[in-house]
Amino acid sequence: MPILSLYLSRILGNKIFLKNGEILGKLKDIGVSTAIQHPVAISMIVKTRLGTKTYKWENMKITKKFGQYELVCNNPVEIDGADNVLYLSKNVLDKQIIDVNGRKVVRVNDIRLALLDKGLFAIAVDIGIEGILRRLGLAKPLKRILKRFGKTISSKFILWEDIETISRSNENIMLSKTYHKLATLHPSDLADIIEDLDLKTGIDIFSSLEHGRAADVLEEMETDTQRSILNELPAAKAADILEEMPADEVADILDDLNEEKVEELLNEMENNASLEIRELMEYPEYVVGSLMTTDFISFENTLTVEEAINELRLLKPDEDIIYYLYIVDKTNKLLGAVTLRDLVISEPNTLLNDIMNKDIIYTRDTDSIKSLIKTVTKYNLVAIPVVDDDMKLLGTVLINDIIYELMKSGKTYARR
Repeated sequence: MPILSLYLSRILGNKIFLKNGEILGKLKDIGVSTAIQHPVAISMIVKTRLGTKTYKWENMKITKKFGQYELVCNNPVEIDGADNVLYLSKNVLDKQIIDVNGRKVVRVNDIRLALLDKGLFAIAVDIGIEGILRRLGLAKPLKRILKRFGKTISSKFILWEDIETISRSNENIMLSKTYHKLATLHPSDLADIIEDLDLKTGIDIFSSLEHGRAADVLEEMETDTQRSILNELPAAKAADILEEMPADEVADILDDLNEEKVEELLNEMENNASLEIRELMEYPEYVVGSLMTTDFISFENTLTVEEAINELRLLKPDEDIIYYLYIVDKTNKLLGAVTLRDLVISEPNTLLNDIMNKDIIYTRDTDSIKSLIKTVTKYNLVAIPVVDDDMKLLGTVLINDIIYELMKSGKTYARR
């Protein structure tokens, strides 16, 4: 009887017969090639009387008799192992996978196989309850009962081309979608997924990300997860990732680590970045300096509109720091601000000093966050520059940072 589709659970543990009717052993696992998009079986692990052995799959035949699968190996060829092999039971069955479309962690309950002329292929994983019932031998009888009432058991599959291991060093994690598909996830979604996994698996995924991507994901994680990951990562790698983040974000994260770990990470970072972060960490918790970011755009007042636009093209700033462009003198003293609209509508040779808004609202780094909130609310600001007592521009506070601080900590800054 020809077989087109079957499940791994239906053949695991089955006896494998030789051509003469003798028993080779029991099927313990199937190894599939990971070198192609649709993995084909290339090896099998068999429990024999002489111990567990690995054989080539190419001489295997599967037939169905009386509702049961019969496995016959015409000419068993024992091998030591093979490269680019993924073992379906050991590496996939009952293991976690990430459903990238659903942005969640799920479990593999069974694996669907297809028996074709060219071999046995893994085509999908079953993540539904039917997979569990099938392995318990309850799927068919329960389906018959439910059919009388017009009910069915829903099937949930993820196609095999949407699955790939993320780390050869970790056999417990599989990825739905191909590995590069991680790049399609929003950092907050990937952060949520990592938080749902055990620490070792989460670190394996996090470590596989390039530094800039890892920094974005780290920013979105809960404090406990940030702390756990930074404590486990090699200090040099953690420092490289932290250097990709805004200094104020790094300062907030390091505040939750012990002093010894903080020093270790800061010592691994570039001197300029380390110094900037240390200065931010010295601010008391309830002053503006503890919230400000040192990522902002400033131009000297002697620049022309054309020169400023050319610099912006080179800088390619993020959208959240381009609300206002601050104008300073040669000593970095804050003089005013211009908007993108100011630049666009002004003549190229116009000096920034001539079009800047001199009546700018600002806050000092030592002001209280309570007073900052009052100012931002009163003037309906999306960003506000931060200066020291000498009016030197130190940074800026974005409205998003204020909202995030309030939501994260649950602090209240009542008005007086």
